[in-house]
Amino acid sequence: MVRLVESMTGDHPARPVLVLSNDATAGGLARAADLGVPTAVVDHRPHKGDRAAFEAELTRTIDAAEPDILCLAGFMRILTEGFTGHYAGRMLNIHPSLLPKYRGLHTHARAIEAGDTEAGCTVHEVTAELDGGPILGQARVPVRPDDTPETLAARVLTQEHRLYPEALRRFALGDRTRFDLTTG
Repeated sequence: MVRLVESMTGDHPARPVLVLSNDATAGGLARAADLGVPTAVVDHRPHKGDRAAFEAELTRTIDAAEPDILCLAGFMRILTEGFTGHYAGRMLNIHPSLLPKYRGLHTHARAIEAGDTEAGCTVHEVTAELDGGPILGQARVPVRPDDTPETLAARVLTQEHRLYPEALRRFALGDRTRFDLTTG
């Protein structure tokens, strides 16, 4: 989130209008506030068992900020078709694998266990299918013989910080052409 906000300056076609979390203790809220971005919290816990009510409150809060694009970053809640449909074609997410491989959790451990020689991250449009929307961009990193899920995650995170801002810039300009970010 911080890299996205920091990237939206100068000639960037987008500007941040809100950082929202479902966790009031999320460190990103303070970071966003320090960067001058309005923040909000919609806690999912009071809505236990009522996903529709949680998503309705999310929608009210998001729509009040009038964003053109929504960027998920560390929002670890599965969203329903009603919610994703409301923002269809306007919502992005980053996932720490080379989709369509390893949707969901524990991506780095799964890549190592499978004997993959490369891993990476993917920015994609959000749809009702978990980690299944159209891919906008990917960045790859080698899987080293001595990698642990933690060491691999650290290298992938470095690429996430490069990939997501570039994908957002292209998307905000109307470019949905899939690209691969060259890693060094």
